[in-house]
Amino acid sequence: MTAAQTDSNLAAHVRALREHFDSIILPMWMGRGFNTALGLPYESLDSAGGAALPATRYRAMACARQLYVFSEAPGEAAGRHADILFESLRRVFRDEEHGGWRYSVDAQARPLDATQDLYTHAFIVLACAAYFRRSRNGEARKLMLATAATIEARFKTADSLYHAALSPDLGQPLRAPAQNPMMHLTEAYLAAAQVAEPARFAQHLRSLAQGISHRFVHAPSQCISEERQGTAGNRLEPGHQFEWLSLVHGSAAVFEGLDLAESLPRAVQWARRRGVDQAGVVAALDESGAVIDDTRRIWAQTEYLRVLAVQGDLPALAAGLEVFRKRFLHAGGWYECLDADGVVTRSDMPSTSPYHLATCLAAMPDVV
Repeated sequence: MTAAQTDSNLAAHVRALREHFDSIILPMWMGRGFNTALGLPYESLDSAGGAALPATRYRAMACARQLYVFSEAPGEAAGRHADILFESLRRVFRDEEHGGWRYSVDAQARPLDATQDLYTHAFIVLACAAYFRRSRNGEARKLMLATAATIEARFKTADSLYHAALSPDLGQPLRAPAQNPMMHLTEAYLAAAQVAEPARFAQHLRSLAQGISHRFVHAPSQCISEERQGTAGNRLEPGHQFEWLSLVHGSAAVFEGLDLAESLPRAVQWARRRGVDQAGVVAALDESGAVIDDTRRIWAQTEYLRVLAVQGDLPALAAGLEVFRKRFLHAGGWYECLDADGVVTRSDMPSTSPYHLATCLAAMPDVV
């Protein structure tokens, strides 16, 4: 295939993906996917018909991800929806007694799980940064900075890492540092630095990056493991290597000279060789590179496409987009999980997944 053919195919696939996102997925979450009485997105929709599945809870993280998506989406309708989501986020999930944010509420929006969860806090920082850029609502910037201050004061450990969860009063660690919440904290602080205190956030980011390099990087593969090195049964997730590189590559000046900036390209190369085949990206490998979870999750596919865009591998990106559109998208939305043979293994569409499609699409204009 010539370069011109590659560019033409790539542009067509990107246009089709964007059209699907704008005309199918965004309206879905402003309509059937949204509980207008509570002002909250439902947790999940049925993939076959698009109806909301019975609600048992609503999570702050899911609301924050939707706020991010609609803050980034074009058009007045998306902006109005972001306004509603922001007000619901702080009204329903803010812990006014202790500070921070409760993890979830029940189907009637009453407090359910008051755990203070780093993953949740990171997405609130990210969403507030995106919403402030969109709306210039000063309350969003204020909440972003207050949440970051809570993270630094309560979640941070002595070795430059962050507890994954704390007790409701923010006083006791409940879960040890883990890769995924800290990756999303990196994403959140990069977004926060665009709207406030860039030097301070850069300092936090460099410290966190060094902590990850020292305690989570698996030396033989250079991959970032899910748990601290030395943890029994540790996992290496290809999708997370792709996601980390996209974040660090997009803010090279912040991470310049750090070990993480050097190791991630090698981690991505290793993950592509062992964790990607004709059916897409596998969920997890062990530290030898053997597949231990062969599920093909939609988010890992979008992160693979995103890193191909970031690295400028246009032939692989065009081919990957074609496979992705055929396997994971359908007229009513998307398939969340497939097995290696393309059989659907999860039949709902979670409210959290449009975030991954949005971040993937955001990388595409750089290559088309």
